[in-house]
Amino acid sequence: MTTANTDDFDLRSQEFGGLVNEDVMSQIWDVSKINLAFLDRIGSDRSKNHFTEWTLDELAAPDILNRNVDGADAGTDDSVLGTRVGNFTQLLNKVVRVSMRARAVDSIGFADTLAYQVMRRQQEIRRDLNAIMLENQASLADDGNTVPGVLGGLPSWLTSNTSRGTGGADGGFSSGIVAAATAGDARGLTETLFRDLAQSIWEGGGNPTVAHSTPAMIRQFSEYGFTETARIARLQRQEQQDRGAATAVASINLWLTDFDVTLELVADRLQQTHDSGDIIPIDVVDLFMYDTEFLMEGTLQGVQVIELATTGTAQNREMINDTTLKVLNEAAHGVIADLDPTVAVVQV
Repeated sequence: MTTANTDDFDLRSQEFGGLVNEDVMSQIWDVSKINLAFLDRIGSDRSKNHFTEWTLDELAAPDILNRNVDGADAGTDDSVLGTRVGNFTQLLNKVVRVSMRARAVDSIGFADTLAYQVMRRQQEIRRDLNAIMLENQASLADDGNTVPGVLGGLPSWLTSNTSRGTGGADGGFSSGIVAAATAGDARGLTETLFRDLAQSIWEGGGNPTVAHSTPAMIRQFSEYGFTETARIARLQRQEQQDRGAATAVASINLWLTDFDVTLELVADRLQQTHDSGDIIPIDVVDLFMYDTEFLMEGTLQGVQVIELATTGTAQNREMINDTTLKVLNEAAHGVIADLDPTVAVVQV
């Protein structure tokens, strides 16, 4: 077969991959950024046991009848002992198996396949943990046989400041175990529910700084702020000293409550949906308000890379992270549960 000329198609059509060199960028473009909306905001602490414990305490309510006769005896003991609570650690892991040849070849985007896989799987463990801590899961002890240890997630701890759909019920800590909450019927978020929760936490002594939910739920609340019914004190005039390009503000990311507490609206792409308690369940979400000073990650074993036995010409590694969530005082936080993120937010 003859042709008028040898063109690019002819070169690419030759057997065994053609005669044109590949043009591949030596870089990998990752859309799943290692953004940890919850873990990045809470504190960190060490755990020294699979079951790590701490003590809760609070001041007594004001006594408006606190009055005494001059010279009277001291009276009865007013000492109050704290309440001891705790959570189990949960062991997360990832395993990679990479052949020696895979490490030796000239690969795209990284110098060492094993090192790259180890790094990426460690990041996945942290993303898993961020999502797990926001799950409504009961705590469970590791039996060393078939039952793995499970940390009690934030929704399971909350009992003092909760708003749930019809049929929903709190979980909470009792006798060494954190019980999961019971899902209620789906409902929409309202501004009244939002304000009521902020007030409940504040009156109980907490100072929440974050309102945390899924992107869809945060967007619904932000968009509500631009409606005519939103009870927001609007700025009537703002002097512009800079004559440069103007910014179109189409979202709300801070909400100043009636109690001089500013809530950061945080959208978490790792927070999961869950089934509602309806007869035919639908996907619902929780909206948390929390005080970052009363939440900690309690690490028994930080992220570690364990070198496993080599199997033939493959090298094996296991990454682990053994940690828990410390809800130092659940009364400092709250939740509006069983929210349908597809329903627009209204005032009441």
